Amino acid sequence: MEDAKGLNEHLLSGLEPAGVPSELRGTVLPFAYNRIEELEALLSRHKDIGTIVVETVRHHEPERGFLEKVRALATKAGAVLIFDEITVGWRITLGGAHLHYGVYPDIAVLGKAIANGYAMAAIIGREGVMDSVQKTFISSTFWTERIGPVAAIATIKEMKRVNLPAYLKRVGTLIGEGWRQAAERHWLKIRVHGPEALVGFAFDYGEKSQAIRTLFTQEMLRRGFLASGSVYMSHAHTEKNIKKYLSAVNEVFALLAEAIEKDTVASLLQGPVAHSGFQRLT
Repeated sequence: MEDAKGLNEHLLSGLEPAGVPSELRGTVLPFAYNRIEELEALLSRHKDIGTIVVETVRHHEPERGFLEKVRALATKAGAVLIFDEITVGWRITLGGAHLHYGVYPDIAVLGKAIANGYAMAAIIGREGVMDSVQKTFISSTFWTERIGPVAAIATIKEMKRVNLPAYLKRVGTLIGEGWRQAAERHWLKIRVHGPEALVGFAFDYGEKSQAIRTLFTQEMLRRGFLASGSVYMSHAHTEKNIKKYLSAVNEVFALLAEAIEKDTVASLLQGPVAHSGFQRLT
């Protein structure tokens, strides 16, 4: 990291990793999603940046021109542009969200849903960049293992058959609207964010928001749901599941509204306020 404090608030509470060698300080220079000026500043200070890595999309849609500008800056700097499609790759469009936005990286990395739970990932990219692999060699004990690739092929065929992106957009829209309606019904302040296939929400109460979110998780657990502000839908989630989930959300939002009004959020918690979780730049 360029800054010794660069990982502050990014790691889960209780983790004490030894970290990386101090000699590597300055080799990773973070910038926030949709903050093109931060990337421009980094490129103006550092003339030898070799790679720019960014999630195509996650909690927030790219602002108009953001991905295009990242692409242009990478090309101008002679840097390899890598899009992290591990989470979003099969949700918005099969094969990567970059296809949806029409912005093409030099390399895209896909994983997670690609093989429906089997260990599998894929690195795809431009021929000129991928040919560099021919100049390297990494031995592998398991390089003849074929379960992952076979599972991936079968999974991709099934995702095509059921039109997974369209399904996730539809159910994500149902959930997002369900949150909004429940919040309006009980006068709760929330912000719904992200593309429909990766929809999420956050409580909008400043420093009190994390305690409120903790109480939300606690009360949803009482009703049989492990829930926070993020929802990662799959084809296994049916509209019946969603209806039951939103019914529980409505009950808990009513409880939260009363607790906020009476200032009893802290007293209702049966444990400490949850850590904010792994912080992302997206």
